Amino acid sequence: MAGAATSKSRIAAGEPLWLRLLLIALAISFLILIVILPIAAVFTEALRQGIGAYFASFDDPDVWSAIRLTLLVAAIAVPLNTLFGVVASWAIAKFEFVGKSLLVTLIDLPFSVSPVVAGFVYVLVFGVHGWFGAWFAEQGVQIIFAVPGLVLATMFVTFPFVARELIPLMEEQGNDEEEAALSLGASGFRTFLRVTLPNIKWGLLYGVLLCNARAMGEFGAVSVVSGHIRGETNTMPLYVEILYNEYNFVAAFAVASLLAMLALVTLVLKKLIEWRFGASTVG
Repeated sequence: MAGAATSKSRIAAGEPLWLRLLLIALAISFLILIVILPIAAVFTEALRQGIGAYFASFDDPDVWSAIRLTLLVAAIAVPLNTLFGVVASWAIAKFEFVGKSLLVTLIDLPFSVSPVVAGFVYVLVFGVHGWFGAWFAEQGVQIIFAVPGLVLATMFVTFPFVARELIPLMEEQGNDEEEAALSLGASGFRTFLRVTLPNIKWGLLYGVLLCNARAMGEFGAVSVVSGHIRGETNTMPLYVEILYNEYNFVAAFAVASLLAMLALVTLVLKKLIEWRFGASTVG
């Protein structure tokens, strides 16, 4: 770590002062334009009519319905994707098997597929006129335009985060410690709890944090499968759009401010985990 820092210092020292200042100014200007100004605009518009109007925006039962639904969908999707991410990364990093490269490719699929397309695929498969929609309807189970559809769409767009964080971490750590534990008589599950999990805990927390932030902020896929049923299938991002289209700007930005605060909290936690993960790596 110290050698890398020294090398960076030498590279920076070799550049002209005007070039370093120009690059720093460009980076700061970009951050202000793309990140800071939009976030500031959200809170400015939310508080434009005063703090009383801001809190009055949350008197609407539909707002709380959207908040509860967002938390519910995240509470279901994130643990399931965490389980999938741990299992998939364990299999990919620790074993050789037929179809391993295909599995890695499929994990990356949501990064290349539009969330809107993913939502339409779920409508095609589970809609009333879809491949399995009629059968589910006969069983009294509604997927599309209901909570299950929102969970499925959210899981699709978020399932790579945990796996993609853990796969390189597990590959870098290798199998030596696990093999040693197994040779001493530990079971596979005990080896995972006592050896593997402590080694990946910070990377796992980092992946879960990103997965949760993405789940709560997802718009495209859930917009397609939700049906925009007010008070029933609108998550917070969807309800922000509805309020804005109804020219209820204060309420729209008030709800959006909750998502912005979530983003800020996520950023702080992300930096804390990065710092702790870096410190544990050095140690």
